[in-house]
Amino acid sequence: MRTGDAELRDADAARSQRSARSSHLLTGGGIQAVIRGTKPHLGSSTRQTMGVTDLTDAVAQLLREAADACVLPVFGRREAAAEEKAPGEWVTVADRAAETFLAPRLAALIPGSVVVGEEMVAADAGLLSHLASDGDVWLLDPLDGTANFAAGAGPFAMMVALVRHGETVASWILDPLSGRLASAQHGGGSWLDGRRIMTSTATGPTAALTGAVLRRFLPAALAGHVASAAPRFAELSPGTGCAGADYPAIVTGARDFTLYWRTLPWDHAPGILFVREAGGAAQRLDGSPYRPAQHARPGLLVARNPATWQQAFSALVPAGLLIPSP
Repeated sequence: MRTGDAELRDADAARSQRSARSSHLLTGGGIQAVIRGTKPHLGSSTRQTMGVTDLTDAVAQLLREAADACVLPVFGRREAAAEEKAPGEWVTVADRAAETFLAPRLAALIPGSVVVGEEMVAADAGLLSHLASDGDVWLLDPLDGTANFAAGAGPFAMMVALVRHGETVASWILDPLSGRLASAQHGGGSWLDGRRIMTSTATGPTAALTGAVLRRFLPAALAGHVASAAPRFAELSPGTGCAGADYPAIVTGARDFTLYWRTLPWDHAPGILFVREAGGAAQRLDGSPYRPAQHARPGLLVARNPATWQQAFSALVPAGLLIPSP
């Protein structure tokens, strides 16, 4: 049987290896080209395009370092207790520490880029206006699933998206507990722990579908319709409380669809690109695409393929549903 000391030594060794790899990435020719302003073409059809891999690996390494330094050390400890920053919205010392660690390091990867982090926006909502600009914007959710984290349970995740000219062009989702990394590049596919992944194209009856609906923010008419539709599915859960776990679950086939009402950009931009590049469908309830700058618009349905999206939509959304303007 392995001892606790042995596990700690292995964990320390892994952190040292990741730190050494990070130093190599951040001083290597590829990432230096990014820092000098030669931005990678994130629309390439291959992940191995020079610049894309370096930037992808650099951001992934920063997330792992932030997890090791800011998140995992307080997980399950008294220091992880949450405080309410707004009604029903929670923050911990890990959220703030991870954002403080990541924000300047992300900004340094692309000169002139701006970081829009969840906790930063809580202090200055005006930062959201950058999402409608033509510049490069890093969307950062330093700790998604904060309530789970504070309770000493998973899932929780750390997420980053790069938005260029208002469109999400790259994304990263790290599960700090397992170390699993989901990433995607616009036109370059979706990757799970370095392997290309695609959603299932299979179709089946509605009664065989498993999904989730986050009902907390649903308007009464939609909530009532969802409740009445629940028996039509094999399973309709309230979700995991972590978008960073929900989106990979759709791509891996653990779930067929998820319906959201509130669509904050740091919660959804990373996962939407991951789902779309894997062959899945993620659309507003009127069928239009999700754009980070339109985060105030409610309603979003995500599914493993377009046919499943239509099945879930037909069952969950009543005809004539009025969606309020932001």
